[in-house]
Amino acid sequence: MPTRTALLLSCLALAACQASNPYTPESAPIPPAPPIERIQSPTYPAAPRDFSSYQSWSWRTPPAGNASLSGEALQEMVAGALDQHGLRPAPSGARGGLQVSARATSEIRVIHSYDDYGTRIGAGRYGDGYGMAGGAPVLRSHEQEVVVVHIELYDTGSGQLVWSNRGEARSAGARLSEREKATREALDRALADYPPR
Repeated sequence: MPTRTALLLSCLALAACQASNPYTPESAPIPPAPPIERIQSPTYPAAPRDFSSYQSWSWRTPPAGNASLSGEALQEMVAGALDQHGLRPAPSGARGGLQVSARATSEIRVIHSYDDYGTRIGAGRYGDGYGMAGGAPVLRSHEQEVVVVHIELYDTGSGQLVWSNRGEARSAGARLSEREKATREALDRALADYPPR
């Protein structure tokens, strides 16, 4: 009797699986390929941008401060970093060739360190019996404050974004001087690839 019951239950389970499929094999047709002359147009790929033509800059939106750094201090740091890369501020009231947008944020990151002292497995005779021992790696986690700086450069004439990057640096402590130092390091890392080669 149990065999018949099992057979009956499996037949019922198979019958339940025979329900209609709610998904239909309908789809939109694939559009035709573009003509060859459209693909080989002279505007594709775009000509590389000449970054040496940009000599001056102005703020697109002056950066705001955050809990650890005032907006004026960040503006001064960005201006100094741009000056090191050959970009001078436009005269007051004039618009430079580039418009700059920058922001700095503080983030808390979880840093994991992995200490592996080597796998140790042993077996042997201990006293009146036998025993076995082993070792495992140690994973430690701690929090670290990181300053992240985002910089975006826009072409003043077209309004297009022409370059952007971000840099980050660990903040060594809660003092203002240490946060300013971390912000300068993050700025240097963000602008390390400007102008692109």
